[in-house]
Amino acid sequence: MIFHVLTIFPDFFRAAFEQGVVGKARAAGLLEIRVHDLRDWTRDRHRTVDDRPFGGGEGMLLKAGPIFEAVEAIWPERGAGKRVVLLSAQGAKFDQARAREFSSLRELVLICGRYEGVDERVAQHLADEELSVGDYVLSGGELPAAIVIDATARLIAGVLGNENSAVEESFGEEGLLDCPQYTRPAEFRGWTVPEVLIGGNHEEIRKWRRRAAAEKTSRNRPDLLPDEMKSVGEEEHAKRSDDQDPEQE
Repeated sequence: MIFHVLTIFPDFFRAAFEQGVVGKARAAGLLEIRVHDLRDWTRDRHRTVDDRPFGGGEGMLLKAGPIFEAVEAIWPERGAGKRVVLLSAQGAKFDQARAREFSSLRELVLICGRYEGVDERVAQHLADEELSVGDYVLSGGELPAAIVIDATARLIAGVLGNENSAVEESFGEEGLLDCPQYTRPAEFRGWTVPEVLIGGNHEEIRKWRRRAAAEKTSRNRPDLLPDEMKSVGEEEHAKRSDDQDPEQE
């Protein structure tokens, strides 16, 4: 898969994609990341990419012209398996389902917004969709682009050493958060690992992990909990509260 990043700060990405899972996948040839400087498609000596908004207001907007020309130069023809995404605070929320969808593409262009935003004609007539990584405002689309690439890359076949790693984690098949995880030592400052995890009964461990995942989802992200899991999550959450209540001791 090829990721194209269109930005006015190409140096931002120099180290970002050389580390960890993404860096290893690039080195293995499983994916390619091409960072494009938007200023290469400007026509004045100042390499101007922004201008004031019509109707007044604070800040500057990225102009439509350089962005259209850049995408059209990257892809003289748009075909199947290719998608253009504009990253902005005004977009739909990016999630794991969208990352899975992207992982099946051949190429993806990510347009990094800046300043007060981007000329709306980019969203209306060039981008296939407009995406946000959360309900907050960032200085630009560079961090969101890195997030989209990381979340998508790890779902590409062969990128993770264990393919089940992308299934048995938060936002997996049931949409739950991942269950709590523990490692050695079994006791740390008086806090012990749940006995079931060191008992060796794999079926009981599987059941515990599912219940614990439902509890954690109920506690931290109740909006994600499927209806059929709500009673399990609430029951486990009540047990956890009782265990931590000093009056119960």
